[in-house]
Amino acid sequence: MNITFVGRKCTPRDNFKERAEKKLARVERFFGPDTEAKVTATVEKNSQSVEIAINKDGLMFRAEERAQNMNDALDTCVDSLVRQIRKNKTKVAKKLRSSNFDELAAGEAPVEEETSFEIIRKKNVALKPQTVDEAILQMQLLGHSFYMFLNAETNEINVVYSRDDGGYGVLVPDK
Repeated sequence: MNITFVGRKCTPRDNFKERAEKKLARVERFFGPDTEAKVTATVEKNSQSVEIAINKDGLMFRAEERAQNMNDALDTCVDSLVRQIRKNKTKVAKKLRSSNFDELAAGEAPVEEETSFEIIRKKNVALKPQTVDEAILQMQLLGHSFYMFLNAETNEINVVYSRDDGGYGVLVPDK
């Protein structure tokens, strides 16, 4: 597994990197050695957070956890990723064309699989050209955590969203 470490307001220590590599070996067995992982460690005022994003052939898994200790946040984050992968193992198995998930997950607590999704509501959205700032303002006025809009500068559909850390993000289609 190719692991990239990023530190925000800190520099991850070697013992943290070694621990992350050992913990991510649990995830590597699902995807194989050519998987990309990005571990982002952040130090904040009252806590520390670890975010792990795993990418294998366009299949993305992401988890972020906060704790008083960075190692505790790492442990919880890896556990969360393993739960996500096991919960979606049929989707992952189809994507990776692998059928050995039952062998790999043997001995771990069972997790309910999601086999179908129920769409409760469908909403049509009238897209009008807006700037990113106008879209964020509209999202705030509506009281939503995300907002889809037609970007006036690029003429593409984008989504703005509010992040847990207090900032905003923009989803832009990849060409």
